[in-house]
Amino acid sequence: MALGAAPASARLSASSSDPAWAYVQARTAAMNGDHARSAELLANLFQAMPGETEFARKGLGEALDSGRIDLALSLSRQIPAANLASDARLLVIADELKRRRFDSASAWMVPSGDGSDLSFLKPLAAAWGAADRNDLDGALQAIAAIPATSPLAGFKGEQAAFVLLKFGKTADAEPYARRAIGGGGIRETRLRLALASGFLDAGDRTRAAAMLDGIAHEAYSARDRLLSGKLPGQSVDTGAKAFGEVMTGLAGDLARRQGSTPPLGLAQVARYANPDNSSATVLLSILLDLRGRPDDALALLASIPDSDPLISQIRDNRVRILSDEKRFPEALAIATAATSGPGVSAADYSRLGDVLSATKRNSEAADAYGKAIAANLAVGNGDGLWTLYLLQASALQDANRWPEAKEALTQGLKLAPDQPLLLNFLGYAKLERGEDMDAAEAMIRKASELAPDDASIIDSLGWAQYKRGKTGEAIDTLEKAAEKDPAQAEIREHLGDALYASGRRYEARFAWSAALLTADEGVAQRIDAKIKGGLTPATGAP
Repeated sequence: MALGAAPASARLSASSSDPAWAYVQARTAAMNGDHARSAELLANLFQAMPGETEFARKGLGEALDSGRIDLALSLSRQIPAANLASDARLLVIADELKRRRFDSASAWMVPSGDGSDLSFLKPLAAAWGAADRNDLDGALQAIAAIPATSPLAGFKGEQAAFVLLKFGKTADAEPYARRAIGGGGIRETRLRLALASGFLDAGDRTRAAAMLDGIAHEAYSARDRLLSGKLPGQSVDTGAKAFGEVMTGLAGDLARRQGSTPPLGLAQVARYANPDNSSATVLLSILLDLRGRPDDALALLASIPDSDPLISQIRDNRVRILSDEKRFPEALAIATAATSGPGVSAADYSRLGDVLSATKRNSEAADAYGKAIAANLAVGNGDGLWTLYLLQASALQDANRWPEAKEALTQGLKLAPDQPLLLNFLGYAKLERGEDMDAAEAMIRKASELAPDDASIIDSLGWAQYKRGKTGEAIDTLEKAAEKDPAQAEIREHLGDALYASGRRYEARFAWSAALLTADEGVAQRIDAKIKGGLTPATGAP
């Protein structure tokens, strides 16, 4: 894109006469979340004042943030390489790889002014450059030479498999592919699809099908479409696509291993390198949402077609963001639409149940979770089925359908008899209703032994002790729960009730006052009544 082609609203009518005002406009646009406009204003400022590379650097950052890749590339190539940030250089590398200019891409993989060193990527460019020249041995040697300490070390298996599949060497590729899938982590589904597609492209349907054995159940539709030839474009057969996979994987590693938020530019680069890899788009949407840009994240996710192989994950993210923003009608529309038509999965029904639960439509939510359970049982998938029984039981209890909730919990415990969440839920619910108090306390005690650091379960145990007249033990237990989670209103209320019953009324009011800070409206009224008038049968916690 030529810089002079910016929209009229973003052009600087007087950039040369009043650059300060233009810069203020650019910064204001950025603070208001209009990063595309900010990028265009800064780019025009740089065009008017070519010596001021700081305008170009800032404009480049805004362009990457907003997804204006054309503008970001234009600015990147007008700034001295030594002054470019690492994400800008990665973008240029991706562009060079897309143009199959492997030597030029490698030239950008050098240390720069910001202290970053991208030379670890050189074996990747060398490998795919060799593959592009039909030099299989050279490509494999470049991959094999990646040192164990390199950030690329974890990608050696998949890259070797991709290269071998490009050359049709399916038997040689298989062991590398299996190792890559085994270490795929959150990228496992994406890797399975990409590798299976590569085997199919090489004419080996048997090994393609083997790559999809064990794929996540929510991706079954994608598996079937891929094997029937209706899901093209998933294989990794170019240097640019391989680079996109690495960028997506590195961003995920940053988030998982270091607990940090990956740079937005890294996800933009991954998406540009391989637009067919929707996992990069999903990652980018997550990062945008984390940065307080839910509308941008939603727009990005909405741009992905329903035919995408990761559509279940994409819908999950759309519904989650909309629910977080309290935009429940939109979330419900997406979740409901996914349960109509052929190929409905357990994940689709579960997603609908989540939205219905959030909107207090508890009976409908319970029914949706029931359909999710049935869908899993229909395909013989028992993995994690207890969680659906737990969700169904919660919705049933909130709908005042306790006998059915108890049955759901019982079914869950048959599958996972040592699951502390199920034991605690059933034990506490029985405790609230005065049912089989010995069994209730035993369940909660077992849950506490299985999850000794869970504050909610410790609270349940303390409340069971209180309900059974063991007030002194209850106070000790509830104080431990409050230490582990001082902000949970339920724990503080329980502690206050136990303290009041033991005659420690000043401390009880202190505990209730602390509970009042985080309690929901209905509970807050009950706690406030206790603070003012003391504990009575009518104001005691259930």
